[in-house]
Amino acid sequence: MPKPVDYLFTPFRLGRLQLPNRIVMAPMTRSFSPGHVPGANVGAYYRRRAEGGVGLILSEGVSPNTVTATGTPDVPNIATPEAKEGWRKVAAGVKAAGGIMGIQLWHEGPYRNPAKSEFPDVPSWSASGLKVPGKPLWAPMTEKEIEAAIEEFVAGAAAAKDLGFDCVEFHGAHSYLIDSFFWDQTNLRTDQWGGGWEGRTRFACEIIRRTRKKVGADFPLLIRLSQWKQQDFAAKAAPTPEEFERWLAPLVEAGIDAIHCSQRRFWEPAFEGSDLNVAGWAKKLTGKPTISVGSVGLSGEFTATYSGEISQPASLDRLIDMMERGDFDLIAVGRALLQDPEWVQKVREGRMSALKEFSRDAIATLY
Repeated sequence: MPKPVDYLFTPFRLGRLQLPNRIVMAPMTRSFSPGHVPGANVGAYYRRRAEGGVGLILSEGVSPNTVTATGTPDVPNIATPEAKEGWRKVAAGVKAAGGIMGIQLWHEGPYRNPAKSEFPDVPSWSASGLKVPGKPLWAPMTEKEIEAAIEEFVAGAAAAKDLGFDCVEFHGAHSYLIDSFFWDQTNLRTDQWGGGWEGRTRFACEIIRRTRKKVGADFPLLIRLSQWKQQDFAAKAAPTPEEFERWLAPLVEAGIDAIHCSQRRFWEPAFEGSDLNVAGWAKKLTGKPTISVGSVGLSGEFTATYSGEISQPASLDRLIDMMERGDFDLIAVGRALLQDPEWVQKVREGRMSALKEFSRDAIATLY
């Protein structure tokens, strides 16, 4: 018999937000916003998750500028009047359905593909001009570019609050711009933005500090982190708990409220000698609320999906065990919720046989 899922449906307080349950909709790139403007179909997509009982919805990655932040077609931004108006309607629809939603701000940095953007001649930004360690493609970001990027993140976060969103998450994972500063294999700088963890976290900390001044003390700010990188799934930016603490402490001091720890498989331990995962260690080291994520509720991981593997619904027993003992506070669900807006309701009602499998075809549809 599967374990009771009651713990998933206990309330949780995240700053000023009273979440009805522990389930978060993970940020997932959808590319359904022509002209980088979210339309009514995008609004309806998120509203269905609110109606389906998701505790906290995090948006797909949203670009904080119109030029350097994305090379992915039809990814929304929050920089133009049209895009802002589109997001205002999304927020209003989710709120009308009783939902709580935040925007994830995502600058692709070195993973922006200039050839697919409207500005193919503009170099992509990264800490040291690297996409893959040891292979520089562009010049390192200048002080002027770093300052511009910080202010664009801050402006995007302030806009999200003004448009009616409940929180903001900064995408600091998966090799994108902020993460290019974190990882010592892609940050080779010798100035104040590089070196040890104090320098490599400075870019993110400046974003957090300045945003906090803009949005006030009670507006929750989250950051998504990952050990793994797109260039190296086995990478560990922090190889020990001590290193991980040196990574996290400046972010907490800067004013972050919660840490969203991305893993490919949520159940895997982060370090030898403990069965805590990355989110578990982040909570232990900082005392801050943490969100875990990674192949929740499905038999296969996301990378296998793109090669054609179909993921079947999987047991939640291990997840329940980890959450009941307090390893982490919230669990983000990605592909299972992308495929099925009623996933939360089905789990709550014990209708496990009604859960849907996931294939890459689902990526082409806004269910």
